[in-house]
Amino acid sequence: MKELRELIRDLRDDHDLKQKTVAAHLGLSQQTYSNYENGRREIPTWVIAELAKYYKVSTDYLLGIDNSYLGNTNLKNQYLTNVTMHDIMYDIQTLNGNSRKDLLRYIQYLKYLQKNK
Repeated sequence: MKELRELIRDLRDDHDLKQKTVAAHLGLSQQTYSNYENGRREIPTWVIAELAKYYKVSTDYLLGIDNSYLGNTNLKNQYLTNVTMHDIMYDIQTLNGNSRKDLLRYIQYLKYLQKNK
């Protein structure tokens, strides 16, 4: 299970934001926010609540109670270099049934490998 500091860093990365941008939203210095992400300072409850609102996730997700966050679901946002989620979804929809099953098995295999690193 990821720590809170890792989750807020991942959320910031998912939204292609700089620490300075999130810090400004919170009314903090970039250094203070950086210390939260790096685990050098404890994250106050009010910051957790504000980050949950900012990223539209639950505080339960940030605290590790609920892991249902799917990432940034805007299909037009860049997912990887020059590829959007819309592009990926379109490509998946053009696959036949057997290829889709193979893709799902491969995704499960990659998740297994990642979990067991």
